[in-house]
Amino acid sequence: MEHTLIELDWADIGWMLGLLGAAIALLQWQGLNLTGQLLWAGGRTILQLIVVGYFLAVVFSLDNAWAVLLVLAIMLTIAAVVARNRINPRSKSLFGWLWLSLGASTAISLGYALVVIIQPPQWYSPQYLIPLTGMILGQTMNSASLAGERLASAIQQNPREIETHLCLGATPSQAIASYRKAAIRASLIPTVNQMMVVGLVSLPGMLTGQVLAGGDPLNASVYQILIMFLILLTNTLSTIAVTATVYRQYFNQHQQLLV
Repeated sequence: MEHTLIELDWADIGWMLGLLGAAIALLQWQGLNLTGQLLWAGGRTILQLIVVGYFLAVVFSLDNAWAVLLVLAIMLTIAAVVARNRINPRSKSLFGWLWLSLGASTAISLGYALVVIIQPPQWYSPQYLIPLTGMILGQTMNSASLAGERLASAIQQNPREIETHLCLGATPSQAIASYRKAAIRASLIPTVNQMMVVGLVSLPGMLTGQVLAGGDPLNASVYQILIMFLILLTNTLSTIAVTATVYRQYFNQHQQLLV
């Protein structure tokens, strides 16, 4: 039996608004005045995804390496800005380091997947590179933000303990080592939890999307395994790099704590 994807049109989008309206009504019933925020969020969701859909349709039709790299650069820049704003919006140098950290960790993981596992006919094939980058970069941005924010908060809340270690001859890296380990561990908890229940409690995006499109469920599951391991490696690389960058923001060239 052949399975084809049922296409949705503009009328269906109108019916989708019923879901948003129901959520707003229920929250209003519970005394939570979130109508304005949810209408704004819902409007942005519709506008952003429709614009992205048209934009990606053009990129796919061009099938050009520079067009694909432009899309990836935009995604990476937005992710770095969001991560910087969550960690320390006042730091000017942090954005560049986050851009490099997120970009390098994503490139390493994706490079391995594309060269060794997927092996598409063209390395810049938008069918693979753009959606894979989107799924991985979104998760990596969250993990890096969480790790950086946790470490920054720990340093700000424990200056005396850190200075004590420094006075005893520890380097800045040694003085904040326990906080850095805790930040990395905390940032990876959502990823590990998701890996523990994937397929049992949740059916993630890659698997669901391929099944909805009529793809083979087993092949979709294998792709989802790839995604989960890519996310794990990329999150690990990015949190290690980001925490190494963040703690240096709190020490001067004389290895003195700036808090």
